Amino acid sequence: MALLSGRVALVTGAGAGIGRGIARAYAREGATVVVAEYNQQSGLEVASQLAELGGAGRFIATDVSELATVTAAVEKTLADYGRLDILVNNAYPTMKHQPARVENIAAERLLESMTAGFHAVCTAMTAAFPAMRDAGYGRIINLCSLNGVNAHIGTVDYNAAKEAVRAYTRTAAREWAGLGITANIICPGAVTTPFKMLMEHNPEMAAALQDSSPMGYMGDPEEDIAPVAVFLGSDMSRYMTGNTLYVDGGGHINGVPWAPELPA
Repeated sequence: MALLSGRVALVTGAGAGIGRGIARAYAREGATVVVAEYNQQSGLEVASQLAELGGAGRFIATDVSELATVTAAVEKTLADYGRLDILVNNAYPTMKHQPARVENIAAERLLESMTAGFHAVCTAMTAAFPAMRDAGYGRIINLCSLNGVNAHIGTVDYNAAKEAVRAYTRTAAREWAGLGITANIICPGAVTTPFKMLMEHNPEMAAALQDSSPMGYMGDPEEDIAPVAVFLGSDMSRYMTGNTLYVDGGGHINGVPWAPELPA
């Protein structure tokens, strides 16, 4: 039997990168996957692939910068399927700001990052909680980042949002553990859209990040990261909660050996 047979999962940002890899991996394990994505073209494309992989899927337009759409995605999932077993908070808007020192990060930029990167996760978890509580079952998987863990320079807004998610997840894990709901974190090291942009605009830093992995390469979203999300979404992980799993080829061991100079 497939590991996720009969389960309903909602994956934010499932139109590309790690979210896409997780959605496809879940479908292979028999899940019905809601592709919660702001890009309609890519969202519909991924959703259309899932039945061929052994699961089922549908697209729901979701922009994590607009919290009402996050709540609506959860509510629509529950209305359509009557359950929500797995919630994967993966989406983060493509970074539109250049790296900058802490003292040069405007308040508006901090607010943008905290809204989309932190409050959207809280909103999704809060919206999903009643159904998971009543079912006595829930798997919450939040994607965080080594940027925050290792204090990468130039991206303090992103770092802070992701570390806030880790704290929120661990507290929820403790409070909800007796209800059959687990909450865990994945910090991935993978070739994603932001990494591809970094390769284009700052190849030296991209190369340094890649070299920071003892395995010598950045992971593949579907082959390297998604299997861990399958594990965390399945009954195999029922005795794990509040954990941070570093799926990064060992990058968290090395940290970042090189960083660019930022203008004062």
